[in-house]
Amino acid sequence: MKKKTIALPLLLLGVIFTGCKDQKETNEDQDNPEIEANSEELKDEAGLNELSEKEKEEGWELLFDGESTDGWRGYGKDSFPQGWVIEDGALKVQGSGAGEAGGGGDIIYKEEFKDFELSLEWKVSEGGNSGIFYLAQEIDDEPIYTSAPEFQILDNEKHPDARLGKDGNRQSASLYDLIPAEPQNAKPAGEWNKASIIVYRGTVVHSQNGENVVEYHLWTENWKEMVANSKFKDWENFLNAGGDDKKGYIGLQDHGDDVWFRNIKIKQL
Repeated sequence: MKKKTIALPLLLLGVIFTGCKDQKETNEDQDNPEIEANSEELKDEAGLNELSEKEKEEGWELLFDGESTDGWRGYGKDSFPQGWVIEDGALKVQGSGAGEAGGGGDIIYKEEFKDFELSLEWKVSEGGNSGIFYLAQEIDDEPIYTSAPEFQILDNEKHPDARLGKDGNRQSASLYDLIPAEPQNAKPAGEWNKASIIVYRGTVVHSQNGENVVEYHLWTENWKEMVANSKFKDWENFLNAGGDDKKGYIGLQDHGDDVWFRNIKIKQL
């Protein structure tokens, strides 16, 4: 009987100790800001070609769902062109090997945008070349690049454009042939890069892989001078990018090489 009387309090002490320990760990977890931050991060994480709850609240719009070409069409066309396909959740332009002279041609999204932030991911094939156009006008018998600034996409290692132009202004993320991207932080061919373009009341910022690499200001005296000293000097629609309403189309370039685009989303500002 004595032995049993001793065992019961010991058992109760063990239960109490274990319960206190579990409660302490629970309280510590609740008070740990790192755990709370990680939970919030997971909550806001979006899947491929999806918007997170936070992005939806902030007003982001998905321009490509990874499964269809809805909303996209050929520049100067009513339909989506051959030469572009959906591959592994990405919009892919299939290289023709003929540069801008071959393939399906450039594509644009159906809606015009004025002040916005565009975000997407891209990767390029070895030696590949492409671009992202913005504020583009759709003008009969004129290609898209005569009216739209271009965020350059390039394999800097293999494509000769990387060594042409001036001071690297044809390398990846540059304002094509006008302002070089600095720092130049593009990933090699075959790897995904993240691009962002902000247009707000004429101020334009290019970002690449999380760093701002280009900033300039449309329609200013500096812009006019820069264009006047470039190959675009006689292109009135380029000088007046966005037209009278200061808005235009988002376009993706077919330059004859394999290039992939995904996670295309936009927030109007």
